[in-house]
Amino acid sequence: MSIVVVGSVALDSVETPHGKVQNALGGSATYFSVSASFFTNDVKLVAVIGEDFPNEHIEFLKSRGIDLEGLEQVKGKTFRWAGRYGANLSGAETLATELNVFESFSPKIPDSYKSAEYVFLANINPELQLDVLRQMKNAKLIVCDTM
Repeated sequence: MSIVVVGSVALDSVETPHGKVQNALGGSATYFSVSASFFTNDVKLVAVIGEDFPNEHIEFLKSRGIDLEGLEQVKGKTFRWAGRYGANLSGAETLATELNVFESFSPKIPDSYKSAEYVFLANINPELQLDVLRQMKNAKLIVCDTM
């Protein structure tokens, strides 16, 4: 079962009443890819990161067996999000969003990904999602998380 995942890979800074973490691995495509890797060993990630993206995060994704051929590293800073959760952790307050290299993200699907059976379009601009679909060849199922 081959799954192509397209969306954001980010560095998150999160505050809760229990503590604070800076530059944690985040992003909608990250979370879906890691989750899917528990059910299949054929997860293919398409996203963009900056030159500041920690190698330890790349190694973690590789350790989950995620195919990173579609992870493009470009000059500039990685997408960042900062938020705060209250005591019950039920909702986040966004403190900062820095799109950085994600602002000009234009997904390029590697040829080796184009025949995947399943496609997950994580939370990105709907126009980008349509562009991804034009690049794919007859996926059995397409799932879309839209804005």
